[in-house]
Amino acid sequence: MRRGTNLPRMGDFNQTVVLDVVRRAGGGLARADVARRTGLSPQTVTNVARRLLDLGLVVEEGATARSGPGRPGTLLRLNPVSRFAVGVHLDPATMTFVLLDLSGAVVARRQRPTPVPEDPGAVVDGLVGEIEGLLASAGVDRDRVLGVGIATPGPIDVDAGVVLDPPHLPGWHDVPLRDAVAERTGLRAVLDKDVTAAACAHLWHPQERSSDFVFFYLGTGVAVSTVLHDEVVRGVSGNAGESGHLVADPDGAPCWCGRRGCLGAVLRAEALAEQGRAAGVVLPDWGDGSDPRAVDEAVSALCAAAASGHAGARDVLRLAGRRVGMAAGVLTDLLDVPAILVGGPLWDRIAPFAGDALAAEIAAHPVPGGHPLTVASSEFGPQVGAVGAGCILLGRAFTPRPTDLLLVS
Repeated sequence: MRRGTNLPRMGDFNQTVVLDVVRRAGGGLARADVARRTGLSPQTVTNVARRLLDLGLVVEEGATARSGPGRPGTLLRLNPVSRFAVGVHLDPATMTFVLLDLSGAVVARRQRPTPVPEDPGAVVDGLVGEIEGLLASAGVDRDRVLGVGIATPGPIDVDAGVVLDPPHLPGWHDVPLRDAVAERTGLRAVLDKDVTAAACAHLWHPQERSSDFVFFYLGTGVAVSTVLHDEVVRGVSGNAGESGHLVADPDGAPCWCGRRGCLGAVLRAEALAEQGRAAGVVLPDWGDGSDPRAVDEAVSALCAAAASGHAGARDVLRLAGRRVGMAAGVLTDLLDVPAILVGGPLWDRIAPFAGDALAAEIAAHPVPGGHPLTVASSEFGPQVGAVGAGCILLGRAFTPRPTDLLLVS
């Protein structure tokens, strides 16, 4: 939690500080409690609260219990329907859309197969049509929509809003996706990597969790994001998390890089389908793997076989869980973090069979220093990328940032 400052020129920063502490409190806070938690003077809190009330971002309700002489104070509570954000996750196989309120709760959602994933123009048409349909069906005032957050596979140019050359989206080369969506919808748009967005989904929502964790994202591809002190590690180009060649299992399948058992070689969707076929599972044909939707159907069939009791299918998915655990153990040792989160469209489907194997692998992992090491699946399920994309937009608008304190002469 950020602390405020009583300097008179810092009103905008203090506004986000107060809103942040009220949002995280959930049940509402009295002004005196806000002052104690933020370090702001009572008068500053009163002034900031008045501005937040005028903007409709908070409401007053109820009364605190009287702890001394005078009138009981009213509670400040977040007004979740005051603002909204659209979150979009572009996976090569599936597009997911959510509408979030200011609390980060999903108030509407849509999903559809990605149309002609190798054709950026067709994908943009599909994205814009679904965004407009989502807003129309939700019936929210468009003036209250902050914009659209878009999560895509990397690599990307975050500053320019350009999708560069993602290996799972052939045909995409320097596509200005952010500006295309903004121009077509008339809404502000931001672009970030899917694994970064997935981690950000857990930063906006107030909950009991560690402020330091690694997030394993499993979709069409595999990536890992790191959160330290409630901040996502983005790297110098914003493309941190490209972990396809991190070795998860030295005895695993060969990778095109020349090593064996790289995450991308053993855990991407197509690799699991290949392992399922080798284990005797009858799966629909996915050709040369260039059609992510065909690969996705094969993985769905693999999971269905496991649910029906096919021993080979279950073994493949359990091994996938163990391999996530092997890689997670290396990263948690390297970074000295106490928690692992796993999520994404692929993980959501294999977790019923891979989750126990992952937990067992982590439980058996000796931790340097002896601190507890926890592992959990993301609470946002297959829509974690879309939720995170919307949360990035909410965070940019309403999260206190130290850079806001820089004074320009």
